[in-house]
Amino acid sequence: MGLLIIKNVLLNHKPGVLLIEDGKIITFKQEMPLDSSAELYDGRGCRLMPSLIDAHVHLREPGFEYKESIKTGLEAAAGGGFGRVMAMANTSPVNDNASVTEFMLRKNMDAHPAGPFVHPVGALTRNLEGRELSPLAELKEAGCQALSNDGLPVKDTELFRRAVEYASDLDMVVIDHCEDVYLAADGVMNEGVISGYLGLKGIPSVAESLQVSRDILLAAYLDTPIHLAHISCEESLELIAWAKNKSIPITAETCPHYLLWDEEIVRGYNTMTRVNPPLRRKKDVLAMREAVKSGIIDIIATDHAPHAAFEKQVPFAHAPNGISGLDTALSLCLELVREGILNLDDLVRLMSVSPGRIFNLPVNAFQKGDQADFILVDIEHEWRVTPEEMLSMGKNTPCMGQTLKGRVMAHFIGGKEIFSRF
Repeated sequence: MGLLIIKNVLLNHKPGVLLIEDGKIITFKQEMPLDSSAELYDGRGCRLMPSLIDAHVHLREPGFEYKESIKTGLEAAAGGGFGRVMAMANTSPVNDNASVTEFMLRKNMDAHPAGPFVHPVGALTRNLEGRELSPLAELKEAGCQALSNDGLPVKDTELFRRAVEYASDLDMVVIDHCEDVYLAADGVMNEGVISGYLGLKGIPSVAESLQVSRDILLAAYLDTPIHLAHISCEESLELIAWAKNKSIPITAETCPHYLLWDEEIVRGYNTMTRVNPPLRRKKDVLAMREAVKSGIIDIIATDHAPHAAFEKQVPFAHAPNGISGLDTALSLCLELVREGILNLDDLVRLMSVSPGRIFNLPVNAFQKGDQADFILVDIEHEWRVTPEEMLSMGKNTPCMGQTLKGRVMAHFIGGKEIFSRF
């Protein structure tokens, strides 16, 4: 690869040109270099951002290809700005052995050899049953980036403790879905006045915060990192803030839907709003917004959970949990920028730098020698969320039919364009 110049772009609010050679960043400068042999690419006034990293997705393959495949999930990732995604283990068969991990990586290379890239998350326990540990060393050797029991939290605290210790020995992070399964049993939305009005079984916020407290105390006792998945309520944030003040090695993520929507939108029994953890109170949304700004929450992840249309076309209590998020996450988060809750630097920290740091994945800081993984974002571009506009097979999102502002217009990995809307 020769010299590539991305002209007419903005980086950190400054106009200029980005120089790339052999897939690596050379520099960003204001003036156009005099090199007639360089390949020119017009960025059309877009903003440069590093490729995003999604620490929590469900790509469904193997076993549930009618919902999503690795090929289509990564197409949605490319269009949404995600260069790397961490795929959870709740496939069929479960990703609890090397053969499934290797299958996922092979599917990635067959469909998208230049990227985006899937980083499998191995099952913490065999078949996600919470009874015995998976072969953790085998999973790491096969290519797993982290370990999790995903939506089936390990109830046995002694087993969970051993899993965290063994994972630490392998230099891997355990991601925990924080939920007391007894308190949450059969719940379908947030427990409160609205769940009572709708006649739906509620999930109390203490079901989450109780498990958060367990993980914090274990991380402190073992002095070993634990990552908390999709945090949704104010009480959990108070516990995480306390842990961070004590320098306990806890990190945490939330999702766009917990920053934008509350339980009020469940009133119409719209199954697109059913997700676990459930959409909480307005006060939880406001607390979550403060937490992503202050650093109590480290990461914004999508928890991309695509489903087939017929699966959501049932009574609310019978619908599967999940929102399809790869297509819309960045556009939704840019709304928080417009509202003054976050700025673009915050988004880069939450959606690229921090997930890269926590899970040991490469991040482009636009410094000399960095891999040229970046997106061109038109923050003023308006688009309507329709099934045709979404690249994921999953069209299950509460913002279907809405007009969003801000979109990825092009995506480069290793200096090679892998996606364009120009």
